[in-house]
Amino acid sequence: MSNKDKSKLKIEAIENGTVIDHITANKSLHILKILGLPNSDVINVTIAMNVNSNELGRKDILKIENRELYHTELNQVALIAPNATINIIRDFEPVKKYKISLPDKITSIIRCTNPKCITNYENEPITSKFNVIEKYPPVVRCHYCEKLIKTEDIEKQFE
Repeated sequence: MSNKDKSKLKIEAIENGTVIDHITANKSLHILKILGLPNSDVINVTIAMNVNSNELGRKDILKIENRELYHTELNQVALIAPNATINIIRDFEPVKKYKISLPDKITSIIRCTNPKCITNYENEPITSKFNVIEKYPPVVRCHYCEKLIKTEDIEKQFE
């Protein structure tokens, strides 16, 4: 083994689960939080933060053992990491790989930052809805009050 091979960090492969690659650098902990991980159903979560990337410069990687993400969870990930790629792993082999995509409309994932918006009234059980104005970086507009919510305000909701 050469010195170059010895200096590389090796991350153990997962047998079954999801690998989220090309996460915006230093955002993997936000993704874990919105996905409610780690929890008792997941045996292992591996995090690689701020690693070199030819495409992004720096990136994070998450390996989530024994869990495949649902469509709604992918929408949440897209708000934080719009360049992410998802790899579904079964028997140590990738069986599905795709680039994440932010939908045109988002429901219930974030809340409106306008304190006067009807979705923020405690006695009004109204689900938040947003139209996606920009996919990268994410910018959304509240369906009810039309307040624009920029990426930094979206990220603050997941901290």
